[in-house]
Amino acid sequence: MSVKILWADDEIDLLRPHVLFLQEKGYDVDTVNNGLDALEQAGKKEYDIVFLDENMPGLSGLETLSRMKGAQPTVPVVMITKSEEEHIMEEAIGSKISDYLIKPVNPNQILLSIKKNLETRRLVSEKTTSDYQREFRQLGMRLGDRLGTADWMGLYNELVRWELDLSRNADPGMAEILRSQWNEANELFSRFVADHYVDWVNGRGDDVPLQSHVLFKNKVAPLIDEKQGPLWMVLIDNLRLDQWRVLEPILSEDFRIEEQGLFFSILPTATQYARNALFAGMLPSEIEKRFPGKWISEDEEGSKNAHEEEFIGGQLQRLGKNVKYSYHKIVNLGQGRKLADNLDNLQGNALNVIVYNFVDMLSHARTEMEVIRELAEDDAAYRSLTRSWFEHSPLRDILKGIAQRKGRVVITTDHGTIRVDQPSKVVGDRNTNTNLRYKHGRNLTYEDRDVLVIKDPAKAFLPRANVSTTYIFAKKDNFFVYPNNYNHFVNYFRHTFQHGGISMEEMMVPVVVLKAR
Repeated sequence: MSVKILWADDEIDLLRPHVLFLQEKGYDVDTVNNGLDALEQAGKKEYDIVFLDENMPGLSGLETLSRMKGAQPTVPVVMITKSEEEHIMEEAIGSKISDYLIKPVNPNQILLSIKKNLETRRLVSEKTTSDYQREFRQLGMRLGDRLGTADWMGLYNELVRWELDLSRNADPGMAEILRSQWNEANELFSRFVADHYVDWVNGRGDDVPLQSHVLFKNKVAPLIDEKQGPLWMVLIDNLRLDQWRVLEPILSEDFRIEEQGLFFSILPTATQYARNALFAGMLPSEIEKRFPGKWISEDEEGSKNAHEEEFIGGQLQRLGKNVKYSYHKIVNLGQGRKLADNLDNLQGNALNVIVYNFVDMLSHARTEMEVIRELAEDDAAYRSLTRSWFEHSPLRDILKGIAQRKGRVVITTDHGTIRVDQPSKVVGDRNTNTNLRYKHGRNLTYEDRDVLVIKDPAKAFLPRANVSTTYIFAKKDNFFVYPNNYNHFVNYFRHTFQHGGISMEEMMVPVVVLKAR
């Protein structure tokens, strides 16, 4: 279908060669020589784009623009003017023009403006598709290499970048090809972790990644300096790299990114294990020994993360950081607003730690509530919902307040989450835990190909309920299902977001250092 263009200029007869040029390119162009005729014509016919001269007798271009936008707010309007005065440009831009051209214009400028405003999505989609097609083979070759931890982090960053680009612009077929390559990567990554995880937590080898239990020591503690004012550590529970990427442009309005990277969450990639390890600076079995009674077994009643503030204090002391600090866990809107109003009272602390639980609650609600399932149907929708929440959340207000006070911020998380797809049968006794991505218990029966098995928990610094406790961790996008009511639970949990196992999304998670602009 031909693109319909309206061009209003009091010297339109002099622009006839430009009009003919566009018509030869296949565009349908109507012309008028004043603002009132432009409004009348726009009322009779729907146009895809309008070119509007700023300096017309009678109704000026700016007045015409204002009326036209009032009646048709979505139509792109390109302002054309002889004047380069700043106030005219500012007024036009404030009236939401789509482009701004200075006379004399040539036909190619007009053509470029049309393509930029009407065909950007198609052109970007075609370019993105073409670029990924070229990159596909190279990514495949990299997957065939012997990759180390830094290689995997680089590859994951690349896959997330393509996921974001293709989900915005490209056809579903290319997104499906990327998903297939992503699944292959997760299969190989799961094998990589299975081969090396026990060595990592024991600090053996030359390729040990930054992990949960040393993150605070290596990335947060060195930044604590009372002379520079408070350091704010914001832990957004369950935040994946792709979700950080959609929050990043919003935060860049108030902060500069000084450093960003990835670290490896420990196993299980679950709050009780990964976050306690992060704040305590210890692995789970070490926490159990160092803080008697503070490690709550999964079969016991009570919060599994009730002692985070004490763990932080203990780690600060061991690191020689005898400073004043605060800890805040935000689990509802009221708590977030209260903290946003209380920032001045925290300025005297060297460290303020904020744990924000919304993303974790979103992933659980996505499993349990049909309306959230529909709103977060896939990864792209899950990201969109995260961004929408953040834009209107007290956390955004808190971070804006920190920026206004010229604060320094470390944003991180405890683990990520994955959209599960493949059921894997498991059998355990009544004391086996309920998580869909990891199990621990006695006499577990499982599909060997789907799991990493740790039969001696002490080797991986995991708590042991009894002498025969075994841990299993689901690889890639598998989720555990008991044989009883198998089909019901497969249908209920398939395509939900879960955590606890081994995948790029769960294990390689962001840590970012921000400084106020």
